[in-house]
Amino acid sequence: MKEKTILYHRSLFSRFATRVSRLMGHPLSFIIALLIIIIWASTGWFFHFSDTWQLVINTSTTIITFLMVFLIQNSQNRDSQAMQLKLDELIRAVDGAHNALLNLEELTEIDLDRIRMRYIDLAQKARIELQKGGIDTDSPEILTD
Repeated sequence: MKEKTILYHRSLFSRFATRVSRLMGHPLSFIIALLIIIIWASTGWFFHFSDTWQLVINTSTTIITFLMVFLIQNSQNRDSQAMQLKLDELIRAVDGAHNALLNLEELTEIDLDRIRMRYIDLAQKARIELQKGGIDTDSPEILTD
């Protein structure tokens, strides 16, 4: 039987955002940015530290920062979503895991806090059990409302 290969295609913007994010995170990018600042600062004497001279660096950094926010956010959103899906798959695949924990990121803050408190309570009970010489490797049920 022939195996079917699944190819995933990302959008042009996603590929561009990933590449730019990786490039901007490289140490060489930092060195280049630092050199640009040093060159700009060293030309201050020549331009008599004028308003235009200051405006050049202010405008340049503002534009670059503004655009980078969107590129980095796109990359982080995709990375976060991929991580959530991987965690969901682990929960789904582990026998005895609580499938109700799948897709938790879609719950409200109140619901997340309620579930978090259940896990805090579970951890406290396990620590007390350890102090008594017991074990903490049990998989107790998380009570639901």
